[in-house]
Amino acid sequence: MSNRMYRKIAVIILCTLSSSCHVGYSLSGASIPEYAKTFSVQYFKNQAQLAGPTISQSFTDALRNYIASHSRLTLTTEGDLDFTGVISGYTVAPVTVSSSAPAQSATTRLSITVDVTYTDKKDPKKSFNASFTRYADFPSSQSLTAVQNDLITTIDNQLVQDIFDKAFNNW
Repeated sequence: MSNRMYRKIAVIILCTLSSSCHVGYSLSGASIPEYAKTFSVQYFKNQAQLAGPTISQSFTDALRNYIASHSRLTLTTEGDLDFTGVISGYTVAPVTVSSSAPAQSATTRLSITVDVTYTDKKDPKKSFNASFTRYADFPSSQSLTAVQNDLITTIDNQLVQDIFDKAFNNW
């Protein structure tokens, strides 16, 4: 066979293979189904007793912004892929104790838990219910109110990364 014939066969094979396989990828390395064009994030209601009034909106916005900036999906009110849930935990607890007498906490931990329901409307087998918890530590010499906003932002960023990974990276 001539080189020309090999090229034609190679082109035919490549065209056949490329048209039969479709997997969506984003720049973040996420594997987003080709059929999914939109996503929605419903308001995450605060059910944690100690959390402040703005935590629900800040977390909901963080999740929406992260998915929008790390995927090709468009935010809508009723997406092909839907995230719902609640903020179920917000705790502050001592982590380490100083060695000096009397014993005092040297580090304090803020933990936040969110319960998430992810629904893939076209492929329900990919849907899940999961609980995610993250924390950040701060020196006990500082008051929670002084560091709370920065800690919540840090924890929100970790939580949305975990949720994104579970939904789109089979984590």
